[in-house]
Amino acid sequence: MVDAATGTLAGVGVEISTDNDGRIIASDVEANSPAVRGGVKPRDVFIEVDGTRFDDGKATPDDVASKLRGPEGSKVGVVMERDGKTLDYILTRQKITVTSVKTYMSDKSGVGKVGVIKIKSFSGTTADTVKKAVEDLKKKGANAFVLDVRNNPGGLLPGGIDTASLFLDASKPVVFEVNKNGFVKATETFAPGIELESPLVVLANGNTASAAEVMSAALKENGRAKLVGEQTFGKGIVQTIRQLSYDNGGVAITVQRYETPLHNDINKSGIPVDIVSKGCVSDDAVTCIPKEAFASR
Repeated sequence: MVDAATGTLAGVGVEISTDNDGRIIASDVEANSPAVRGGVKPRDVFIEVDGTRFDDGKATPDDVASKLRGPEGSKVGVVMERDGKTLDYILTRQKITVTSVKTYMSDKSGVGKVGVIKIKSFSGTTADTVKKAVEDLKKKGANAFVLDVRNNPGGLLPGGIDTASLFLDASKPVVFEVNKNGFVKATETFAPGIELESPLVVLANGNTASAAEVMSAALKENGRAKLVGEQTFGKGIVQTIRQLSYDNGGVAITVQRYETPLHNDINKSGIPVDIVSKGCVSDDAVTCIPKEAFASR
């Protein structure tokens, strides 16, 4: 439900994903949103939206999102499940400003204070927001950092590139963009980042995709961060739709693909993690990460 370019949308203010059982859930809820005011909580399960059932195992998060969207001020009926109980909501849609970056402090035995930066999607302002977050968390005593990109579908590629650059030294490869003719455009860092020494962990899962994978691979393959969690989704192409004649629809044409700093093709294969941590949905990302992930690489 995120418009990565503008950061605004019309809806009820929930981030939608699937849980380990394939059920569609509210993975996060925006502050001051219709969902929060109505009582929706993270990990509530979607059963029905405006009379359409979504508990048949066939629906996708996009199916639910399309039903939740609508004209500003209109109402939408939502049935959810929490701890085996059915909950009914009538929510009034409004324009939502998405908080794409959230931060908090945590603690890890043997590590100390850990600053966590949860990035829900990448936009043109994400890197600036993350830069400020790192500076603020350092002032609070953070001596290690986690970038939580679980369920991050990507967004704008430059946002992922610029965010990775904050943690890399100068002249480090970030991504290679290969067009359909085989022309390669290499992107590398221009100057040292703002945080090059503190232990860094990237937490990902099977819904981490596109620009989030580019960032994750850049930090992993340059030896800057440990990648923890689950193998990522594997979306490393740019496509355009070419219309067919006589209104017979269109076909998707791949015009570009992404390669990691070590020239691994992201698409369909995803990025393997350094340390597996399956199915962790804790709100505190640090609880999903073993202590050894914070050891120096």
